Amino acid sequence: MVICVCKIFFSIDSAFSLKEKRQVIKSILAKVKSRFNISIAEVDYNDSWKNSLIAAAYVSNDSKHADSMIAKMINFIESDKRAVLIDYTTEIIHFDNI
Repeated sequence: MVICVCKIFFSIDSAFSLKEKRQVIKSILAKVKSRFNISIAEVDYNDSWKNSLIAAAYVSNDSKHADSMIAKMINFIESDKRAVLIDYTTEIIHFDNI
């Protein structure tokens, strides 16, 4: 079993309140969940107007497939112009079968 975890740091320049920021983040999270079937949530900078850190996880039996799905998700998020993707990191965790 393989778990691919990704942390994504955003800047939302168009947001001038927490409400505006949360609308953008909520929309992006919903689109990613429905399109890629990836678990994703905002995990830090909850009280910041301009920044957000989200984490995503994908489980697969093949590390190449998991890495490919995360890369497609990153490309999809980058194409959304409401938030600027500043940085991201990925990690692949391998678990032996029980």
